[in-house]
Amino acid sequence: MMEILYASLEKTLLLLAPLMERIGYERLEKPVAAVEQVVKGVLFDCKMCGQCALSKTGMSCPMNCPKSIRNGPCGGVRPDGYCEVKPEMRCVWVEGWEGSQRMKHRSDISIVQIPIDHRLKGSSSWLREVRNQREQS
Repeated sequence: MMEILYASLEKTLLLLAPLMERIGYERLEKPVAAVEQVVKGVLFDCKMCGQCALSKTGMSCPMNCPKSIRNGPCGGVRPDGYCEVKPEMRCVWVEGWEGSQRMKHRSDISIVQIPIDHRLKGSSSWLREVRNQREQS
């Protein structure tokens, strides 16, 4: 269900891209980032890294890892799938793997994610993705 919601939102944002370009991405940054933070915060406990990888990580936010590991589980994942740092928390990568298996269009969770650019923290990954999609087309 989250995969469908996420894909629908992406299509909607791409349809609105010409309007967003006329308004200006810079002018839209703060309001869109605020909405994005609320929506993704509630649904995914998003940390607003500015470089969202949800669709590639089984809809599990890798920024929730206490070690900030963005490319798979560390060696401290317990046999029951819980985190060594926060024993009450399931490993975000165990959650991600399970999530990727449930996705209709399975994400390739093994693809290496680029390192976080900390300068983008708090910015809208939605707007960034729309700009990237528009530039590629």
